[in-house]
Amino acid sequence: MERIKKHRGLKRYYKNLAIKNDFDKMDWLELDNPESWVDNWHLHFDWKGYGNNSFKRRKPHLDKLFRHFNILVEKTKNLKTGFQLYTILLDSGSDSDALFLHTPNQNNSQFSFQISDLQLTTTLTNTPLNDYIDQLVGYEKMYGQADEAFCLIFKENVGQSFR
Repeated sequence: MERIKKHRGLKRYYKNLAIKNDFDKMDWLELDNPESWVDNWHLHFDWKGYGNNSFKRRKPHLDKLFRHFNILVEKTKNLKTGFQLYTILLDSGSDSDALFLHTPNQNNSQFSFQISDLQLTTTLTNTPLNDYIDQLVGYEKMYGQADEAFCLIFKENVGQSFR
């Protein structure tokens, strides 16, 4: 018989999701340094996958992701190079939802980063996620299908566009 692992401290965990700024711990992210570059650097907010089976548990992670998106919008105002700031949300993989920052880089990876076959109509089957995305104000949304349906979200006039 398989034992169910009890997750202790979830109340504190979810409280911290609402108030902590992960960028406070990232002194290496020197966006005001003209020599700085990132190669599709990204940050996940639900490493343990708590939101994979419950939108109620996914939503606080998404709220934190978009709070950090807006913090990063402010930080990128110091960048002296082109950049792309975006997020990708998967239909059912909360642990894969991530915030991305990409600049021209020494690794010679493609800049600007492009994803083919994006469309304006949703490919998502996750109704609560679709509803959440629809209520985001000030963001551009494009949808695609890879191993699973996804939504790419960015802000017009913040870095380089995906259009």
